[in-house]
Amino acid sequence: MKVASFFAGAGGLDLGFSRAGFDVVWANEFDSDVWETYEKNHPDTILDRRSITDISPDDIPDVDGMIGGPPCQSWSAAGKLRGIDDKRGQLFFDFIRILEAKQPKFFLAENVAGMLLPRNEDALKSIKKLFKKAGYKLSFQLLNASDYLVPQDRKRVFFVGYRRDLETKFEFPPPVDMKLTLRSAIGDLADSAIPAKKGNYTNGECPVPNHEYFIGDFSSMYMSRNRVRGWDELSYTIQAGGRHAPLHPQAPKMETVDKDRKRFVPGKEDLYRRLSVRECARIQAFPDEFIFYYKNLAAAYKMIGNAVPVRLAQAIASKIREDMEALAPPEKPKRKKRKRKRIKRLRL
Repeated sequence: MKVASFFAGAGGLDLGFSRAGFDVVWANEFDSDVWETYEKNHPDTILDRRSITDISPDDIPDVDGMIGGPPCQSWSAAGKLRGIDDKRGQLFFDFIRILEAKQPKFFLAENVAGMLLPRNEDALKSIKKLFKKAGYKLSFQLLNASDYLVPQDRKRVFFVGYRRDLETKFEFPPPVDMKLTLRSAIGDLADSAIPAKKGNYTNGECPVPNHEYFIGDFSSMYMSRNRVRGWDELSYTIQAGGRHAPLHPQAPKMETVDKDRKRFVPGKEDLYRRLSVRECARIQAFPDEFIFYYKNLAAAYKMIGNAVPVRLAQAIASKIREDMEALAPPEKPKRKKRKRKRIKRLRL
């Protein structure tokens, strides 16, 4: 089954769908910092580099499904909370515009949990209504990636729709009865990370690809709460920025100085470093053979932090594939032509 991907980023969602057996034939991404990484890791996918606002439904090949995660900054609780009033928040409507015109069998859209904030209630209702008006039975749910073998607390909302004429509705896969920890994800990488060059430019000499970490001071906001999770815990959410990346679990938990102010344990300051690009990628369930290309580490953390964790994407995609295959009529077995035996008539 063929899929078109929008707001593809580095392609975490795309990789999950590929692993589930889908063919991602076309993708769209406007951010130039991502293009090389996407094209080198998804060589069989056509990448359209335009803004979605400039794309006509006729520009997209016929596909079975549309997937994507419209930019989330407008909805994020950590952002300016402009929601649908922000141009980026309105890109949801362009996704729906193309969906309504193309009418694939299914769609998936992902976004941050901030969409559920009270101030976004009306906008969320409007988006749900438009998905239904476009001709789809909608399923909507808040998921935590840690329930699907992803070693971090990461809550995201998912919209999944099946075209109404298919007469079936998507049911989200149940959580997996197992949690992966930081030790299981990055335990083997503890002693091989290297710092970025001055200005956070790539060192380029990593023994493990992309295993370099963001350097620089820590802001007062960063020091307002503990940023360390232990080896046997889940990671904090991997964010789309190197400056606010979680700290490595080799360090002890930060100490409380007073309300909204923490500090590194005196005498152990050397243990406090941010997670490396590769460690963040591992926590997002990207395989080591998936290489990220960048000049400045800020771009690397951004593309990883914006991605849908690969295993979470695969879990949802596998359920969609199962449903789609159940809808397909079974092929009629081909009848074997019987060879007629020629009976020789004996003349008496």
